[in-house]
Amino acid sequence: MIDARHRRGPVTNLPLPRYVSLKTDEGNVRRGPSLTQKIDWVFKRRDMPLEVTAEYGHWRRVQDSDGAGGWVHYALLSGVRTVLVQEDMTPIRARPDSNAPVNAAFELGVIARLGTCELSWCKVSAGGYKGWVEKSALWGVDEDEIRE
Repeated sequence: MIDARHRRGPVTNLPLPRYVSLKTDEGNVRRGPSLTQKIDWVFKRRDMPLEVTAEYGHWRRVQDSDGAGGWVHYALLSGVRTVLVQEDMTPIRARPDSNAPVNAAFELGVIARLGTCELSWCKVSAGGYKGWVEKSALWGVDEDEIRE
């Protein structure tokens, strides 16, 4: 039996679930995978991280950090990885070490570009600042995900 965390999308053969980001300033979220389906709402934050949970043709079922989601056309999505800061004034450190100097602090809701990830830390950048943040303060990266 295949572990649910290691399923593959029937269209792309990429892992499901997986993280992507919103490529545009606005993205219609529909009830089903078709232009004829009702628009339930509109995502309005470029680069917002989203989790793809299903695929159907040119459509991807996605959800945001609050669990809200629906079907989005694949052209609105990017493979560029971003994360959402989940804790206010999250320290961004010079090294992946809780005693390392703090380069900056990101507010709750900041969207940052995701770089390398170790077991408990990820390198991120936003607003001209970069450094390491504890993975537990981020949404858009799995707790066991390692990135080089």
